[in-house]
Amino acid sequence: MGVLVLLSLALITVYFRESAGGPLHRTQGVGATVLRPFEVGAERIARPFRDAYGYFHGLAVARSENHRLKSELERYRQLYDQNATAFHDNLQLKKMLGFEEGPSFPSGFRAVNTRVIAQPPSQFEQQIVVEAGSNQGIRRYDPVVTPAGLVGDVTKVFSNVARVTLLTDEQSAVGAMNLKGASGLVRHGASPGSTLILDQVTKDQIVQRGDHVLSEGTLAGKLPSVYPRGIPIGIVTHVGQSDVGLYKDIQLRPFVDFSSLESVIVLVPKVRAGQLP
Repeated sequence: MGVLVLLSLALITVYFRESAGGPLHRTQGVGATVLRPFEVGAERIARPFRDAYGYFHGLAVARSENHRLKSELERYRQLYDQNATAFHDNLQLKKMLGFEEGPSFPSGFRAVNTRVIAQPPSQFEQQIVVEAGSNQGIRRYDPVVTPAGLVGDVTKVFSNVARVTLLTDEQSAVGAMNLKGASGLVRHGASPGSTLILDQVTKDQIVQRGDHVLSEGTLAGKLPSVYPRGIPIGIVTHVGQSDVGLYKDIQLRPFVDFSSLESVIVLVPKVRAGQLP
C-alpha cells in the first residue's frame, strides 16, 4: 500500500508538471474517450430510475408541505375566530359599561353583566337563561336590561344561572308612559315573539306615532313596580281607536332585539325591601 501511495503521488506530481501534450495527459484523454460510451449508456439506464425517484420524492415533499399548510391554515382560522369573538365581546362589554357609567343608568341599582347561555326554545316560550345567579346577588323579580332598553325580569334563580322571562312573554307586563304624560301597560302583542302593545291608554291621552315609550316605575293604583322609572321600551308604530273601545289601539316596536340577545345586565337593588341601608 505504501508503494501504491508513493506511485500515486509521483504520477500526480508528474501530471501537474508536464505540458498539456504530455504522455499522462494523452493517456487520460484516451481513457476518457474509451469510457465515454459506457458513461452515456449508464446515464441512459440510470435516468428513468433517477427521474422516478425524483418524482416520488417530490410527491412526498408536496404532500408533506400540503399537510403543513393545511395545519397552519386551520390554526390561523382558529386564531381569527378567537380574535373576532374577543373583539365582538369587547364591543358588547364597552356598550354595557358605557350604559352603566352613563346618566341613564337607574340610581339605587348595581349592574351584574352576564352572558346569555340559552335562547328561547320556541316562539311561544319567551325565556332565556343567563350565566349569573344567587352567588352574584341576583334575586327573583330583578329587572333585566341592555343598553338598548328593557328585556324583562328574573323569574327563577339558581346558584350561578338564572331564568329571565322576556317582556314579549304573555305573562309579562310593565307600567309605561310616553314623554307627553300618557300612561298604560306594555304587554305582548297578538302574535308571539317581538311584538308589543301599549294597552289601557284612555282616549283622552295623547299618543302619536314615533313616541318613545319608557317604564313608568309604577303599576295600576300607583303601586311600585319592579322596573325602575325611565328604562326605554320601544317606539310607537301605530295609533288607532274605535268608537266602541275604551282604550286606544297602540302598537310598539321594541328597542331590544329579543331574537339575538347575547349579553344582558341584571339590575340588582343596592338595598332590598326589608333590608337596612
